[in-house]
Amino acid sequence: MIVVMKIGSPEAEIARISSELETWGLTPEKIVGKHKVVIGLVGDTADLDPLQMEEISPWIEQVLRVEQPFKRASREFRHGEASEVAIPTPNGTVWIGEHHPVAVIAGPCSVENEEMIVETARRVKAAGAHFLRGGAYKPRTSPYAFQGHGESALGLLAAAREATGLGIITEVMDAVDIEKIAEVADVLQVGARNMHNFSLLKKIGCQDKPVLLKRGMSATIEEWVMAAEYILAAGNPNVILCERGIRTFDREYARNTLDLSAIPVLRSLTHLPIAIDPSHGTGRAEYVPAMSMAALAAGADALMIEVHPNPAKALSDGPQSLTPDRFDRLMTELSPIGTTIGRWHRSAAVMV
Repeated sequence: MIVVMKIGSPEAEIARISSELETWGLTPEKIVGKHKVVIGLVGDTADLDPLQMEEISPWIEQVLRVEQPFKRASREFRHGEASEVAIPTPNGTVWIGEHHPVAVIAGPCSVENEEMIVETARRVKAAGAHFLRGGAYKPRTSPYAFQGHGESALGLLAAAREATGLGIITEVMDAVDIEKIAEVADVLQVGARNMHNFSLLKKIGCQDKPVLLKRGMSATIEEWVMAAEYILAAGNPNVILCERGIRTFDREYARNTLDLSAIPVLRSLTHLPIAIDPSHGTGRAEYVPAMSMAALAAGADALMIEVHPNPAKALSDGPQSLTPDRFDRLMTELSPIGTTIGRWHRSAAVMV
């Protein structure tokens, strides 16, 4: 349920209404929009009469029910307005959301050594990326596959951040690692295999770094957004949804099926920013450019693209990784599309 306040409502009145609603056993959350303030209400609202609630104050314009099972993530919860995530980096603050230039995240699947990760960071920054992605801890299907270097790789990511000023995005697999990863990372990633790890979602929602939540391999859109709801309900409002392909019946020609229809669907259902990972979505480097351009045209707020200096020798996901030279060309190819739709900013960060 949401309480829509009239334009110009006094702060003291908004605070008074929130305090009164707390006595009803509800949890009010003030949401400041471009023109109005909305008070989102979480709790047992089934028996409440919206018309009677409007009588609490003459400053209340309207009381509406949120029909979706996901409350905080629902677009209705923000009275139709999109949210945005501000991410401070050494190069400046990068904003991710539908009213901002598209953010580009690039880098290898896993951090292999310092020379490799620093050089890759320099190349993707020069091409226009805003963030470096790289796995310190890697979930793998086989227990014998490379699992990442763990804590030592965090130091290598920190070195790349210092050398380039790029923001860092890396995955959290275990709740016990959240604190030490958050010391290095600007965005914490929850991978597809952990989308339904509710204990991890709750814990990661209790810290204040932004979270990039990947869609599970067989998750419906509702299940995915409900996973985001866990993070939001724990207190962290800065969630970015990332479509990375779902498992369907045809896996001969592509690793997964990249669901670009999720972009307009999510845009109608949720206020959260939307990222697309065409690398995992296809599993083949030759398909990544086309899917990147399609995602940009379809309205993605961010792109996550795997880049490796020598994909043939990559310790993980080499077949879907672009070389730095191919990434350079891709950024040039994306520019006309992004410029046409008014969402392209080629510098390394949007400075504020």
